[in-house]
Amino acid sequence: MLAAGSAKRFGASKQLAEFDGMPLARRALGVAADVFGDRTMLVVGHDWQAVTRSCSPLPGFLVINDFHASGLGSSIACATKSVRHAAQAVVVILADQPLVSPEHLRNLRDNWSGAENEIVATGFGDTAGAPVLFASSCFDDLAALQGDKGGQHLLSDERFTVRKIIFEPASVDIDTQSDLDRLIGR
Repeated sequence: MLAAGSAKRFGASKQLAEFDGMPLARRALGVAADVFGDRTMLVVGHDWQAVTRSCSPLPGFLVINDFHASGLGSSIACATKSVRHAAQAVVVILADQPLVSPEHLRNLRDNWSGAENEIVATGFGDTAGAPVLFASSCFDDLAALQGDKGGQHLLSDERFTVRKIIFEPASVDIDTQSDLDRLIGR
């Protein structure tokens, strides 16, 4: 679960912003842990001590991305490098998608055939993206990510078979305080 960004557009550590009485990072980590248990990884960077405290006790692993300021890609790369030797797939979950449910993550996991060249992405609107399961043949590409680009380009790479699981609530993404205010109904 990625919670490393500096949230410049939010104006504060959005991972610590509360939705339904819980910090966004804690909420997303709980959803991930509900499905993946002690195989859950929290990737932190900006304000990592406070984010980690807000998520304690951790259900799995903690990884600190020292290059978080360069963007999302560096966090995905950091996570992938940390588990590539022991995992058949990684599921990228973002702290700022508060409506993602354990049921949806189970759907992603259960719709993966086990093929190493498969990607199971979340579909909403005309978009496919996170949360997304990347099987092991994606690991080299993910480990090489830099900057603010995630694995989106792999969804159109003909080396991979892509399945899309529709889950419209994943379209809710908290980038600004106004996004959170709208969700809360302020």
